[in-house]
Amino acid sequence: MSVTTVPIRPIAKGTLIKLWIGIILLAISSAALAYVGVSNINDKFQSSDVFLAKNAKNDGVETTESGLQFQTIKAGEGASPTPTDIALVGYKGMLIDGTVFDEAPQAPFPVGQVVPGFAEALQKMQKGGEYKIWIPSDLGYGPDDQTNPQTGEVAIPGGSVLIFEVNLLDFRTQAEVEEFRKQAEQLQGGPQGAASGGAPQGLPPELQAQLEAQLRGGQ
Repeated sequence: MSVTTVPIRPIAKGTLIKLWIGIILLAISSAALAYVGVSNINDKFQSSDVFLAKNAKNDGVETTESGLQFQTIKAGEGASPTPTDIALVGYKGMLIDGTVFDEAPQAPFPVGQVVPGFAEALQKMQKGGEYKIWIPSDLGYGPDDQTNPQTGEVAIPGGSVLIFEVNLLDFRTQAEVEEFRKQAEQLQGGPQGAASGGAPQGLPPELQAQLEAQLRGGQ
């Protein structure tokens, strides 16, 4: 099975703390996987059980005791996140017909607060690694349809297998993230921010632009 990973701009050494601070300043919180605009996709899918049984036979696919299917595309290094950590990931979420229901180049997830299959998978990953995971519906959103809150359309049909391509960019303890939050507050109230009314400088360009737009909107 071919795998296309989410394109992510290389992160230079020493910029991850700026990235974390930028994310906190943007007030991104992800207690669950987000939904994005999706057209009506309430079509008939092949049996999830049949799909997973076939997928389990593919080279490199590991099936855990819970039923999660996990494949390492590129090995990472070091320790793995724990349930109390916050992971920074790039990801793409798809249905078994290839429909993309959500994706982001970088997003923070409290490991213990996402759907069970995603939480289990995060705890098997290492920083810098690339992975593909297949989450059975009982480890995802179960039998009920999940709708797009903006359109009311079905984004994820009930009983769907969730497929994710994931890059584990970084992970931090809650204590570390709290320290980043304090740094972010200091940056917001610092001389540069107060003098210009703009965003702190030195953040990754895409976060810089988003933050400046957010600040302009609040003025």
